Amino acid sequence: MAQPIDLAAIRSFENLEFLARQLVEGFITGLHQSPYHGFSVEFSEHRLYNPGESTRHLDWKVFARTDKLFVKRYEEETNLRCHLLLDVSPSMYYPSPGHDKLRFSVLCAAALATLLQKQRDAVGLVTFADQVELQTPVRSTSTHRHTLLLTLQQLLERPVQRRPTDVAGVIHTIAQQIPKRSLVIIFSDMLGRAPEEQTQALAALQHLRHQQHEVLLFHVMDRATESDFAFQDRPYLFEDVETGETIKLQPAQVREQYQAAMRRYEQELALRCGQFKIDFVPVDIREPFDKVLYAYMMKRGKVR
Repeated sequence: MAQPIDLAAIRSFENLEFLARQLVEGFITGLHQSPYHGFSVEFSEHRLYNPGESTRHLDWKVFARTDKLFVKRYEEETNLRCHLLLDVSPSMYYPSPGHDKLRFSVLCAAALATLLQKQRDAVGLVTFADQVELQTPVRSTSTHRHTLLLTLQQLLERPVQRRPTDVAGVIHTIAQQIPKRSLVIIFSDMLGRAPEEQTQALAALQHLRHQQHEVLLFHVMDRATESDFAFQDRPYLFEDVETGETIKLQPAQVREQYQAAMRRYEQELALRCGQFKIDFVPVDIREPFDKVLYAYMMKRGKVR
């Protein structure tokens, strides 16, 4: 079982690149050691060795780890195009500096960029809040991955900025701009200030599917506080990170109603994604990253 990585440990580009590579290598090793050999082989650009064929391209490092013979594959191109959409709105800086949803999402995006480049697949990055902030080209080179990781690192170094969120508007824009059928991976808490914003966000996701794109939505949450509302029973001052508005209350007074509202919202989000054939994956920033990498690999297998 993978252990959570200390999000606060990501303090430099070198650390981000190292942690992303560590996640990927650990993930690959775990797949090779699993009983699902076909899945792991497809991922790591290897295939099982067939007795009698040349041993020239055997991967002895994999053999040393797994005691199984795999042949390296060089000639096959996968040609997957992937767009990573990263929500950088104020709510993604919750719950605390160094342990927030944005930092979790940045490391996941770095790991996925590393996976994609390893597979010779093309990847691009989009960051957004109330509008598209950055949109990179979609390329498959190691130089491009290096640039993406630098960009992700810069996100970790800037302070939170008070501004609204417009998930729906951004996704509509991206749906129109992506010229070819692609895999679109979204990291967002999907939080809006009003019910109509949530409805609009779901309509935007449907727009992506209408444009023939495959969609994988990672619903990033700090589940203990944002879903379960597990605060101690003492007075708290809650602050809206977008507007600065505050309210003082005792968690026990609203916990039941809050939990019921969040359950309805999450169930609706999961239901609508299922109707649109969008892969919806709830992730908790306090848990290991493997769930994200497995979900990506399953989706990648469907797109190819």
